[in-house]
Amino acid sequence: MTKTTKIAVVTGGSRGLGRNMVLRLAEKGNDIILTYKSNKTEADKVVAEVRSMGQKAEALQLDTSDSKGFDIFLKKVSEHLEQHTGSGKFDFLVNNAGVAAHHPIAETPEQTIDEMYNIHLKGVFLLTERSIPYLNDNGRIINISSGLTRFSLPGYAAYASMKGAIEVFTRYLAKELGSRGITANTVAPGLTETDFTRPFLPSSEEGMKQAGSIFALGRVGRPEDIGGVVAWLCTEDARWVTAQRIEVSGGQLL
Repeated sequence: MTKTTKIAVVTGGSRGLGRNMVLRLAEKGNDIILTYKSNKTEADKVVAEVRSMGQKAEALQLDTSDSKGFDIFLKKVSEHLEQHTGSGKFDFLVNNAGVAAHHPIAETPEQTIDEMYNIHLKGVFLLTERSIPYLNDNGRIINISSGLTRFSLPGYAAYASMKGAIEVFTRYLAKELGSRGITANTVAPGLTETDFTRPFLPSSEEGMKQAGSIFALGRVGRPEDIGGVVAWLCTEDARWVTAQRIEVSGGQLL
């Protein structure tokens, strides 16, 4: 029996956690469509890595804060897939794209709240909503949340509040799409060293050791700690897992 290749759409797949998710999904035999906001050069490098594994990959530009572009993006995805696979649908949607913000509540600009809302809540909600007709039955939706929805660190209220809302949204997705065999889960990384988080991390080796002391496993996370969990959720072994918040934090702040 010929194995049907599954197709994953990963937002923000050109760097950091998203890049590792893309590579781990490809390792498991999935073809990839990844999005990038502005850095096409880095996105093309990830595409080349995936293709070197023998999987198909394409990078498409998408600003996940601007919902006006979602229908055009999904039409491009569908037309590309129709041309190359005979079907305009895909199997997995990983909502990973995001940006950081750090302000005490009393000093949070309204512009920051709007940005966090547009990228981490409105964008995820609407892109997912509009993807539903393009998603194959028995597919997967994975939304990236944060350890900051469980523990509270000063300065992250705007960011974490949107991630908390996404965790609720994910449970509703699981309930409403379950009849089609589609699962929906959130993966919540703890503090993980990427270019996304590096400005907020200690610059010295001693400082990083101190930062690692708040983890049960004794160190700050790395992208490769996260991508494999996302890839696993897209396997048959995870078919009975839905409506779950899976924290991947190395036991941060237990």
